Amino acid sequence: MHKVYLGLGSNQGDREAQIKRAIELIRERVGEVIRQSTLIETKPWGFTSGNLFLNGAILCETELTPRQVLEVTKQIERELGRYYKGVAYRDRPIDIDILLFDDYHIDMPDLQIPHPLMYQRDFVMIPLREIME
Repeated sequence: MHKVYLGLGSNQGDREAQIKRAIELIRERVGEVIRQSTLIETKPWGFTSGNLFLNGAILCETELTPRQVLEVTKQIERELGRYYKGVAYRDRPIDIDILLFDDYHIDMPDLQIPHPLMYQRDFVMIPLREIME
């Protein structure tokens, strides 16, 4: 069994409901959710918006590979209304990022583990520290 830490965020619609639904789908498709942080409200990072984010983190146990977790979480994002257009940061109903996956180090164009910017982002590190083993 692998341990994967995921960061979650939402700043559109019913933010808490979006995150709860994402966690339900992760539980069904990725694996058991072992720990879940409290949600914190934060300002957007990397862009300007009047919509505040709710952010949190979860720890899952999974049999999936990092690539499979990426594919599943991107599918969940699409199902919950996220669309991708370019690479610019923007408002979004849900964001799911792979933060850590066991002790893997992966550096590919579309998959980087550990998440390369997580140490610069309090909205990631505060929830992550809360659930770290």
